[in-house]
Amino acid sequence: MTGPSHAALSNRELADLALSAARAAGELVRERALGHVTVAATKSSDVDVVTEADRASEELIRAHIRAVRPEDGFLGEEGADVTSGTGVRWIVDPIDGTVNFLYGIPQYAVSIAAERDGEVVAGVVLDVQGRTEYVGHLGDADAPETATRDGVPVAVRAPAPMSQRLIATGFSYDRRVRVLQAEAVTRLLPLVRDVRRLGSCALDLCLVADGRLDGYVEEGVNLWDHAAAGLIARIAGASTLVTAGIGGLDLMVCAPADGFEELLAVVRSTGFSPVSGE
Repeated sequence: MTGPSHAALSNRELADLALSAARAAGELVRERALGHVTVAATKSSDVDVVTEADRASEELIRAHIRAVRPEDGFLGEEGADVTSGTGVRWIVDPIDGTVNFLYGIPQYAVSIAAERDGEVVAGVVLDVQGRTEYVGHLGDADAPETATRDGVPVAVRAPAPMSQRLIATGFSYDRRVRVLQAEAVTRLLPLVRDVRRLGSCALDLCLVADGRLDGYVEEGVNLWDHAAAGLIARIAGASTLVTAGIGGLDLMVCAPADGFEELLAVVRSTGFSPVSGE
């Protein structure tokens, strides 16, 4: 086989390509943030927005990767799905935290994951305004498994009692589901140290990975929200689960492995999820 699209890149090399694309997209998004941010469209509801910067960021990421890997597949939040001819598929969220971006709140990220034969093997989450780079990849002959923040290995926080855990969450764009989620958070709040709603699934999962949060729970996540960050968190010592949540939405739960089952039980008991899950 010849040509870059057929080259068998290692997991580390896939992570390097994802990081290069994320840096280019991050620069574009920072430039767009300096101007007037406009809503290009809405999706699931009138508060689920897409900006022109979302679309431009994803187009740039696709072009950047396609220049090196033209036969790989793509799954992106804004663009059409592309079937892979190589076994590698890129999972892209061009701006995770679009509402924060729209309002000028500096908590949004570019998220890119590489999936090989159905398994996520590399991921990058770039905090656009903070310029923090989270990178993770599974081990192979080229390099051992690693998860880093700005090049420094990260690890989840040490075990803590439930009453001392800081948990992040998010809310659906469906107003009916939001009512149920608010009720579940109300029941959860007295059981933990506190609850944070920061507005970016990818960044929240990375905060679990580097020990600044004790857990994360949210309904309504999509694969592009958590593919990269979920891998980074797992390599750093977390467990993750995507299961059935309120209103039939996907529920994402993430926490350090030592305390994961306890948090999952609390999440279910407070009404986030049916008792049976995957």
